[in-house]
Amino acid sequence: MIKIGIVDDHAIVRSGLKAFFSTFVDFRVVGEVGTGREAIDMVRTTDMDVLVMDLSMPGQSGIDALAMVRAKAPNLSVLILSGYPEEHYAVNLIRQGASGYLNKECAPEEIADAIRTVALGRRYISASVAELLAGQLDRKASEPPHKHLSEREFQVFLKLAKGESVGSIGEALSLSVKTISTYRSRLMEKMSLSTNSDLTYYAIKTQLID
Repeated sequence: MIKIGIVDDHAIVRSGLKAFFSTFVDFRVVGEVGTGREAIDMVRTTDMDVLVMDLSMPGQSGIDALAMVRAKAPNLSVLILSGYPEEHYAVNLIRQGASGYLNKECAPEEIADAIRTVALGRRYISASVAELLAGQLDRKASEPPHKHLSEREFQVFLKLAKGESVGSIGEALSLSVKTISTYRSRLMEKMSLSTNSDLTYYAIKTQLID
């Protein structure tokens, strides 16, 4: 029996996933929550094998929650199920410890296959993500600027692009204001941008944020 936790801020999505998972004799949903912060609490208190998590949520995003879940439960498999296209997030999140990444447009059967794969402690790499990984081998020079950021720089970049202050980012990531400012300077240089408004425009233009 594979014990599954669901994290999505839309109740109708959670309900649909639960109904779908109930059609499989080897799946059992053991918890569901609507925010990243609740996901971390659920991981602390609930025994599960796979966490199926959205990225876009109020408050703490799935990206932030992933880092904390990895710290709290390093052996838990985390499958990202997001509305964002694979090319924008999949490779970065798999590098950050996600067990797999699926777009919500995928076939339902692929979600079931992915859950069974990651429950075994393996990574689930869809055909489209495999193409992205293969393409990176010979496309480094032509990649968009955000692809050259480190995991932490990318995390800080997204928060700045959403209008969060250096102080609030430091608090959320348990880092000093000075450290966040250093990350900000570094990522600005790498991306050849000058202001937070530039970051926001870039993130919206490249569909990294809504």
